[in-house]
Amino acid sequence: MQTRNGFLSHPPRVLVTGFAAVILVGAILLTLPISSATGQPTDFLTALFTSTSAVCVTGLVVVDTGTYWSTFGQTVIICLIQVGGLGFMTMAVLFWLIMGRRVTFRERLLIQESLNVIELSGLVRLTRQVIILTFSIEFLAALVLSLRFIPDLGVARGIGYGLFHAISAFNNAGFDLFGDFRSLTQYVEDPVVNTVISLDIILGGIGFTVLADLLHYRKRKKVSLHTKLTLLMTALLLLLGMMVIFVLEFDNTLAPLSVSGKLWASWFQSVTPRTAGFNTLDVTALRPATLLFIIILMFIGASPGSTGGGIKTTTFGILSLAVISLARGKEDAEIFKRRIPKEQIYKGLGVIFLAQCWVVFATLILDAVERADFLKIMFEVVSALATVGLSAGLTPTLSDTGRLIIILTMFFGRLGPLTIAYALATRQQRKQQFRYPEERIIIG
Repeated sequence: MQTRNGFLSHPPRVLVTGFAAVILVGAILLTLPISSATGQPTDFLTALFTSTSAVCVTGLVVVDTGTYWSTFGQTVIICLIQVGGLGFMTMAVLFWLIMGRRVTFRERLLIQESLNVIELSGLVRLTRQVIILTFSIEFLAALVLSLRFIPDLGVARGIGYGLFHAISAFNNAGFDLFGDFRSLTQYVEDPVVNTVISLDIILGGIGFTVLADLLHYRKRKKVSLHTKLTLLMTALLLLLGMMVIFVLEFDNTLAPLSVSGKLWASWFQSVTPRTAGFNTLDVTALRPATLLFIIILMFIGASPGSTGGGIKTTTFGILSLAVISLARGKEDAEIFKRRIPKEQIYKGLGVIFLAQCWVVFATLILDAVERADFLKIMFEVVSALATVGLSAGLTPTLSDTGRLIIILTMFFGRLGPLTIAYALATRQQRKQQFRYPEERIIIG
């Protein structure tokens, strides 16, 4: 009993183990003959890759989702996406609420770690709001997309495609059913698809705590500093991304499109590096400069407590504020008349350092085992780490070793570098009993 309690009192280990268990169950289901369109069993590595990509809401695939998997296999994938996007602890709370079961203190700690929130109070209420918000947004998006797809695909397929892509978009997964690895390229100038999918991605990527905070704005007449910084960084990155992609691709992939089409395509390709993985432009045809810029956007990713990955917009934001404060000779990082605690800046540095170390490690390994362009290898690694799912065409051709590296990268990215580090730690964090003398080191 002591071992079990000790395990449950270590939330990062439970989350890592829980996600791994869900991935394994999904992989086993996808190996079944009923899961493939041909009725033949799927090799375990392909099933494991697909299950990991779905649970980690990434979207990278080694086989085409729309043509390789049967309706049963696609249903398994979308269920894995929903569990992975919300987090298995949120899904567990849903069942507990249905059964009227009381949530214990240890389970609240797990929910706190899963949703990446600061306060322990009100977690069950927040989880209930998360569930209601998620299903409401997905339902509305599915309704509009179904009405758009029905004239093209028929009633049954139109509704099915609308529901699948609404869930995939809100959870920032990037899986699509249109076949031949086309994603949404056929809807590059479609205002309905572009609007619904991009809004779905943004709402899923700004974080559940931000959504809940905005819902209570009319009552409180204020929002938290976290919400302000998240919305500011999201808006800046979206607008900057749109402008840069428009300029870089104007006479390349955007050339055949109308003026409105160019704007829609630039906007959508700026939204999707928020870790969504859909694309309306052919990623393999983008300029190297555009690929490099998208790598940066993907590395930053979505916001904390969301369905997306990356180092997070707020991490990038507070470190940018710290650099600005340093350049201005100020001791503290400040924004909106508030001071950022130094321990959060240290934590942000830790997140970026660990993420960069993994990018370098995985890129070196893939460059050694795969015959591909170095920039495309890095693009694929960052896409996996940030759980984006955009591909420069390398993933379907990966060797077994390459697939394993990407699987580990997706898992590492979904849980987060600090969660993995805490889970591997052998000792609990203890309060420091003494401090050594301070001595300065020359920097720069």
